[in-house]
Amino acid sequence: MLEYRSADGRPERFPGLAAELARLKVDVIMTRGMPAALAAKKATATSPILMAGSGNPVGTGVVPGLAHPGGNVTGLSTIAGELGGKRLELLKEAVPGIVRIAFVVNASNPGFVSSRKAIEAGAQSLRLELLVVDVRQPEDFGPAFDAAVRQRADAVAVALDALTVANFRRIAELAAKHRLPSVYPAREFVDAGGLIAYGANYPDLYRRSVTYVDRIFRGAKPANLPIEQASTFELVISLKAAKALGLTIPPSLLLRADQVIE
Repeated sequence: MLEYRSADGRPERFPGLAAELARLKVDVIMTRGMPAALAAKKATATSPILMAGSGNPVGTGVVPGLAHPGGNVTGLSTIAGELGGKRLELLKEAVPGIVRIAFVVNASNPGFVSSRKAIEAGAQSLRLELLVVDVRQPEDFGPAFDAAVRQRADAVAVALDALTVANFRRIAELAAKHRLPSVYPAREFVDAGGLIAYGANYPDLYRRSVTYVDRIFRGAKPANLPIEQASTFELVISLKAAKALGLTIPPSLLLRADQVIE
């Protein structure tokens, strides 16, 4: 039997949902994203918790180490935040003239500190100016993009978060409306009209997570199951979005893409 709960893009709902699942005494709690994993850990110290995808489980205190997670939490890490610099590199290659980047991020996410450090390092190496634009609820996206335009942003980079994923269509629409080249952490954004996505292959992560469930059901303890990092990544580029923005994507970049959307 499967018990499914969704925060519907409202991260503040995770503690209540996690507590509800803990009261149901489910055999395994599976989470996606760091806020969900932290909420589950706070809700129960006994039920196994499997992270199907998390940003920085060590840096945010979910586990003390990847090789020996201890406690009742294990799973897979997307290393999404650490890829922020690589995304800027890809965006700069696609649009060489950009100088100022708006970083749209939920600063209340526990992984914000590490993801900000990674993208700031990437921006510095590429000589780009980074503008942090904080979003905390769905209603913030319109004003966030308005603020990016006021600050003369040349492009947008979006962080991975339950809030941004739940509103991927709205974000892609706003980027198109304001004619801002955009780079994202997951392909859903490009499918919705965004320009470039680079990140972990989530279907691969979810398939791998099933092996954890099987091992736990066979008696393995989460404490003894090392956390695996994403090993398969995908680069998706939309030529349709590029055409709408009047951009010509370099052939060298297109050749490296896992998928090009015509």
